[in-house]
Amino acid sequence: MTDETHSARPSPESRRQQILDAACERVRQSGFHGASMADIAKAAGLSVGQIYRYFENKEAIIAAIVAQDLAEMRDKFAEMESRPGTLLDSIEEHLPDGIDKCFDPRRAALAIEVVAEAARNPKVAAIVRAADEQERALARGMMERDRKPEWSEAEFNARCEVVGMIFDGLLMRGVNHPNLDRQALAAVLRSTVRHLLG
Repeated sequence: MTDETHSARPSPESRRQQILDAACERVRQSGFHGASMADIAKAAGLSVGQIYRYFENKEAIIAAIVAQDLAEMRDKFAEMESRPGTLLDSIEEHLPDGIDKCFDPRRAALAIEVVAEAARNPKVAAIVRAADEQERALARGMMERDRKPEWSEAEFNARCEVVGMIFDGLLMRGVNHPNLDRQALAAVLRSTVRHLLG
């Protein structure tokens, strides 16, 4: 075998990503129940045996999908925290991009499928809840900078939770009402977030 052949072989990381991309596409089309390992393997251009070299089962694939989303959120929070100005300024600046992501039908379909599977499958529920706990900790750490001293712990937690609820709800609105005026929505959300955290 030549060095050229060796260099053409995909790395384990790229192979895992190939499988995850195929899994996401199958889940968007058929849901987790409808997306068998054979379907995922076919979409990835691999054998089922090759899939199992990288992922023990579908729950492991879901865990990797959720981990990717969490890593993306962590990067976004780090970017927002590094910007000059107040945290509220940074959140408001990122709102249009956040709305667009929530209204991306591919992203929304996948997120809704993950939550639906978590409602049925205790193993997936544990994965999703652990990720949500990490997301809440990240958001709370970021929002702590502008926390008002008069807010009790319970009130601060509730305000952080409502911000999360807004973005979770946007995913559903993106499916149910995809053509709404996003510019007007962003303006109202800026006011809402400023009221919640300002």
